[in-house]
Amino acid sequence: MTNQSHYETLKEIVKIYLPEDVSISEVTEESNFISELNINSANLVDIILDVEDAYGITLENEDMEQMKTVKDALRIVNQKLLEKQ
Repeated sequence: MTNQSHYETLKEIVKIYLPEDVSISEVTEESNFISELNINSANLVDIILDVEDAYGITLENEDMEQMKTVKDALRIVNQKLLEKQ
């Protein structure tokens, strides 16, 4: 998978948890999950679980704490996939 396909997959996961006042078109790599996309902490946990399922990876608490933006999530996913090889 390329970084672009990871980004599209991540957007599809995030889309489910966006509040009604936030459009998927507003999601960029720089988007902050909590402050910009208005995703609450419970939904952020759901996103993390969905990411783990989608990529067959396990995210540690440290990874979750670092996952502030979409770009952070992509970086962590790519790192975990490399470690898995």
